[in-house]
Amino acid sequence: MDETIDIVDKNGLPTGETALKSVIHTKGYLHNTAHIWFYTDEGQILLAQRAASKSIYPLLWDVSVAGHIDAGESIENGAIREIKEEIGLKIKQTDLEKIGVFECFQSYPNGIKDNEFHNTYIVPLHLPIVSLIPQEEEVNALKLVSMYDFLDLLENSKTNGHFVASNYDYYIKVSEAILNRIT
Repeated sequence: MDETIDIVDKNGLPTGETALKSVIHTKGYLHNTAHIWFYTDEGQILLAQRAASKSIYPLLWDVSVAGHIDAGESIENGAIREIKEEIGLKIKQTDLEKIGVFECFQSYPNGIKDNEFHNTYIVPLHLPIVSLIPQEEEVNALKLVSMYDFLDLLENSKTNGHFVASNYDYYIKVSEAILNRIT
């Protein structure tokens, strides 16, 4: 689906202009996304394997849930919508803990110019993973990994083909935020 998305300025604020997601990615317009990282009290992180049909980094493991913010939608409402769509979980806005906004400005060989502000949240996961329903078009699989395994996989991400290696610093900041909640 080609969603209509707000074009934002260098501060992540809507400019009043919108465009289809395909146009935003072709022209490289700045736009907002929501990234939601789920974690357990036992120190595990929920990872989602990107669907094989994804145009960027298919089948790599990444953030629990991520998606574009629709035109006119608040970032929090977009995060809640994406969670429901991608893993079938309904949460409240008060469950979201924002840990920052991270710039991700990259161009890809397939012509996509991805200039995103990742509005990043962490959320405790209190349900068993088997109760989650992955959205086939977005998520190939879900898994919980211990913080130790997450950091080990991350440390070797340039060679193991597990994570998006260019996101290393971002993943470290997320892991630090989660560690601060569980320790």
